[in-house]
Amino acid sequence: MDTLVMFPFHLAFPVTDLAATEAFYVQGLGCSVGRRSSRWIDFDLFGHQLSAHLRSTPTADAAVNAVDGDAVPIPHFGCVLNMDTWRALRERLDAYGVHFEIEPRIRFEGKTGEQATLFIRDPSGNALEFKAFIDPTKLFVSQPN
Repeated sequence: MDTLVMFPFHLAFPVTDLAATEAFYVQGLGCSVGRRSSRWIDFDLFGHQLSAHLRSTPTADAAVNAVDGDAVPIPHFGCVLNMDTWRALRERLDAYGVHFEIEPRIRFEGKTGEQATLFIRDPSGNALEFKAFIDPTKLFVSQPN
């Protein structure tokens, strides 16, 4: 699919504590806050709109998938960043004291889809992945080789 302009995505996701969620996304990830109510908060995550919606019970993890030696949590969401922004986020998360679900590393090293990746969880247990491709033009390569 040819895309001339990249538009932000919107994702609504469940959280169990709005105050803890706000602290994590603002202080930990550096998001700004958009609109809000007593039951939800919108965040700007690298230009994308995340809507954290209050839910009384946590969502259970469905599964993990093996990817290049890691047990990747399913479901998860996140952003593809440029390498400098990914490194800065990794440092920010280190300084904030975030536990890495999957430690920052290079995946598919030496292959077409080589990428930096890290996984974290927010206070409600939602899994997030942030990645950056060594060669950003390889984002949609069908099979790393």
